[in-house]
Amino acid sequence: VLYGQEAVKEALIDQGDEFSGRGKLALADKLAKGTGIIFSNGERWKQLRRFALTTLRNFGMGKKSVEERIQEEAHFLVERLRNTHEKVHEEIDRVIGRSRSPCMADRSQMPYTDAVIHEIQRFVNLVPMGVPHAVTRDTHFRQYVIPKGTTIFPALQSVLGDSREFPKPEQFNPGHFLDENGAFKKSDFFIPFSAGKRICVGEGLARMEIFLILTMILQNFTLKSPIDPKDIDITPLPSVVVSSPKPFQLCVLPR
Repeated sequence: VLYGQEAVKEALIDQGDEFSGRGKLALADKLAKGTGIIFSNGERWKQLRRFALTTLRNFGMGKKSVEERIQEEAHFLVERLRNTHEKVHEEIDRVIGRSRSPCMADRSQMPYTDAVIHEIQRFVNLVPMGVPHAVTRDTHFRQYVIPKGTTIFPALQSVLGDSREFPKPEQFNPGHFLDENGAFKKSDFFIPFSAGKRICVGEGLARMEIFLILTMILQNFTLKSPIDPKDIDITPLPSVVVSSPKPFQLCVLPR
């Protein structure tokens, strides 16, 4: 188990080749049988990753076409739905207004909204133990020799919940990603998509979707809980891999 930001970085980034294998998950092995970009290994995984990245680029990742497709998807969601925080609404109204859809160029002018989105991902910590890796050959790591094929768990929780970087990590606080002037502050400890050669191949697309869809929803709606938010149980459901929230009710009110 890799515990802490330094250990995770040393293994997944500094020794990325050695730690680029996919570890064993009994259920995944039975269902996927070593296929697909997530669970494959060796040359098959390299080819699948190259294909996926090429396809994403051809699809238009980083180009206006993908942004427009996500905006259409968000418009559809808004039409179907018609207090996360007042400051997010204020920033959206100031930067975007009500007459147009949000775009990725807006993000640099919306540090608080960007910080909220980052803090949501840090706080939720969707895959706390990460997806297991495996070493591709006998590997020297710190004072250890790790035999080829050993399953490695990068404990993302130990990085996303590090109190040195995120004071009181058990509390939801967008200030974790803001400096003293209110500008957005990047963090090397922000790794919800993992890190290194096995980082989620769809990270860029996911980040774009999260920003555009969330800002479009909050541009048009106020979200309220029918009960006091303090009374909502945010303890995740028990799970081996994914940290899933318990069901709760939400009122969606047009602004």
